[in-house]
Amino acid sequence: MKKNKIFVACDSKNISKIRDIINKTKNSKIKVGYKFGLEFLNSKNGRNFLSKLKKEIVFADLKLHDIPNTCISTIKALKDLKIDYLTIHISSGLKALKETKKISGKTKLIGVTILTSLDNNSLKEIGYNKELKKLVFHQAKLAHKANLDAIVCSAQEVKIVKKVFKKEIITPGIRYDTRLYDQKRVLTPKQAYKNGSDWLVIGRPITKGNIKKNIQKLIDHLNQ
Repeated sequence: MKKNKIFVACDSKNISKIRDIINKTKNSKIKVGYKFGLEFLNSKNGRNFLSKLKKEIVFADLKLHDIPNTCISTIKALKDLKIDYLTIHISSGLKALKETKKISGKTKLIGVTILTSLDNNSLKEIGYNKELKKLVFHQAKLAHKANLDAIVCSAQEVKIVKKVFKKEIITPGIRYDTRLYDQKRVLTPKQAYKNGSDWLVIGRPITKGNIKKNIQKLIDHLNQ
């Protein structure tokens, strides 16, 4: 039977806490990778820790969003690390996406669509006049055109994205309940997999409190 896959969001710069998260989330029921964001990757000991992390699936959530040359230089600067997945904003433009894909090597390049912290009102404030789902669909077409390896989108948009993008889909904004925290477009783990997500990104529901119990809660939730 195919295992469900999750990336645990390691949102801390405390190395001992990160080690604790990695040790306590290992299990035989779910495939687990680890997502490191800007907080960790910009911390004093973050890069050094990653340089020694050889056996885990590493997701560097840098969300590159710059001119093509800067994006390319950044990926080249990370070549000494074992990074399995790396994010770039699709809104960086088709040229940046194509150029970074050319040099990404074994690292899977993930296109980030509209952040799950945004909704239609947020997009209007920024200056977008396209409705959110239409914009995500358009971005998915660009990701396909650039031959990216994966896409990050809300679990609510997976079905739309899958119409034009056939590779891996990674979905943050995963919650068991209605507490949104800083997210606006959320679904439960079971709903997200049902919609067609390949990987779920889960942070606080696993890392806050008893980590082993939280992993078991997720396993039980998926088996209901």
